[in-house]
Amino acid sequence: MGDWLYLIIGIAVVGVLTLVGLITSAGRRRRTPPSGGTDLIERPAETPTAPPEAPPTEVDVQTPVEQTLPAEAVPEAPPALEQPESTASRLVRLRQRLSRSQGTLGRGLLALLSRDRLDEDTWESIEDTLLTADIGVAPTQQLVDRLRTRLRVEGNTATDAREVLREELIALVDPDMDRRLRVSGDDGKPGVVLVVGVNGAGKTTTVGKIARILVAEDRSVTLGAADTFRAAAVDQLATWGERVGVEVVRGPEGSDPASVAFEAVKQGVEHGVDTVLVDTAGRLQNKAGLMDELGKVKRVIEKQAPVTEVLLVLDATTGQNGMIQARVFSEIVDVTGIVLTKLDGSAKGGIVVAVQRELGVPVKLVGLGEGADDLAPFDSGAFVDALLG
Repeated sequence: MGDWLYLIIGIAVVGVLTLVGLITSAGRRRRTPPSGGTDLIERPAETPTAPPEAPPTEVDVQTPVEQTLPAEAVPEAPPALEQPESTASRLVRLRQRLSRSQGTLGRGLLALLSRDRLDEDTWESIEDTLLTADIGVAPTQQLVDRLRTRLRVEGNTATDAREVLREELIALVDPDMDRRLRVSGDDGKPGVVLVVGVNGAGKTTTVGKIARILVAEDRSVTLGAADTFRAAAVDQLATWGERVGVEVVRGPEGSDPASVAFEAVKQGVEHGVDTVLVDTAGRLQNKAGLMDELGKVKRVIEKQAPVTEVLLVLDATTGQNGMIQARVFSEIVDVTGIVLTKLDGSAKGGIVVAVQRELGVPVKLVGLGEGADDLAPFDSGAFVDALLG
């Protein structure tokens, strides 16, 4: 009887377990949502795994054209042309910079001339001051004689001395000289400006700066890089031209300077430009062959158009050595004007007087610094005022 009881109980337990299992299985099937159901909102969506070699989508591969082309194939935007400074503003800076660099000379002279008693020792000191400033012996003697006469008659108070000194210095610098640049030709031909001078005076830089002055005056310009012995000079001039949109005619390194100058003027004539500026090699005054070559350059140029201006570039700090250079160049070519560079860094402004006396031609331009527009027309009144501080 006991065995039967255990058997019945076991069958009942198995039946109950089987029934519970069936109910649970049915419940699980009902909770499984169909594909695309809202059940995905409850957890991050499962992103299907793409095949390993599947290509990226079209959005992923879009790239700007500039990034897909080789660097050399991307056209570069032309550099913006510079706007050179006007002549009027250059003159303002001329006064400012000269007064800072040249005022020592004027202050020294005024201190001596304002003494209560102008004895011989004082006048000797005045002479020494003027000679130290590279004015030259003859101009110095002339100035001292004029000052002695006038101050004896008009008095030597500080006010009198300053006014008399100013008037006499202006007369010495000679305000009546024609300082205009001859940059226009006749009969429809361009003006031709030949720029000469020794190496180191700043000649090539001066050519570039003159081009900027002309561009500021709305003139068309062509540059001739006839300093063919120095590749650096040709490249330097090309850079100056690019900055203001001026054409530069150049030849192979070591080529005949006269042929480059000839071609520059020829293109200037054909293109109808207003002015052709020709840079030449820096000539040493003791090299007769090179000086003869400079004469050849001028002669060859004039087969196309007359040279309207020959500018001699001198370093204002060289003193009497600059005077020697001036004499030699004037013997080879007819110098018509002088450009004094580095005047801002020297208290020896008297070289303006000396070189004008030596050559009988005016200082037309002065360099006042390293900036692109630090070249200004020379103004005798502004120069003397700067000397006096």
